[in-house]
This record gives sequence, C-alpha cells and structure tokens, in this order.
Amino acid sequence: MTITRAKLKDLDALISLFDNYRIFYKQESNLAGVKRFLTQRIMKDDSIIYIAYIEGKAAGFTQLYPLQSSVSMKPMYLLNDLYVYFNFRGQGVGEALINRAKHLCQTENNKGMAIQTAFDNPAQHLYERLGFVKDTDLHFFWNNDK
Repeated sequence: MTITRAKLKDLDALISLFDNYRIFYKQESNLAGVKRFLTQRIMKDDSIIYIAYIEGKAAGFTQLYPLQSSVSMKPMYLLNDLYVYFNFRGQGVGEALINRAKHLCQTENNKGMAIQTAFDNPAQHLYERLGFVKDTDLHFFWNNDK
C-alpha cells in the first residue's frame, strides 16, 4: 500500500472515490461538482488529501482541514472525510490513512485531530481502536441551507 498527498495528477482516481463517499452519505452523484470541489481544494491548498493505492489502484482517501485551538493556542486538524472502496475494506486502508494523518499532527506538533462523522457510521469502532475518544461536549450547528 502506498499513501501519498493527492496532487492534480491523482484527480481522476480521487473524483470516483469522493463521489462514492458522497453517495454513501445519501448525496446525488455529481462528478462535475466533485471535480470542481477537489480541484479547488488542491489548487488553493486549503485541505490535505491523502490517497491510498494498492497495486496501483486507488483504494481510499482522507481529507483534513486545518483548524486552530484558541484555548491551547495550537493548530489541529479536522478529519472530515474518510472513505475506502468496498472491495478494499478489511485490508487496513482506513487505519493506514488515519495513521498517516496522525503522523502529520505529530510532525507539526499539533494539538490533535477531530473527526466529524455521522452518528451511525460503523467506522466509529476503528476511530476508538486508534485512540480517538468520543467528545461528549454539546455541539451546535447552524445550517444556512434551511
């Protein structure tokens, strides 16, 4: 398995992964929108996207967004997206992607990493096994789409 930071050359493989990720979260397929969104993230360098390849085939990805912790006065990351193609699940791809993200946090001496996911996402067991602790603080979200 090879994990690299996604560049524009990875865009075709990443588009399919990201579109499938969105479909998993009950969104309509939108390849043109996905291409536009991912191209902007890579070109603006406002997120970090890691892509995992197994034998030259894209297997999964994760996307991290930089944040700041005011209280600790340290940077941190939000792991907002993680997806592994069904036929590559159970091969350690998700764990390897998360560990690569954790390594980045350690290298940059960040406060840590938060994960945003659906309350019923079965990957929560993986997160807990890898040392993430469920945050019991009350969270609020204002939705501008309503």
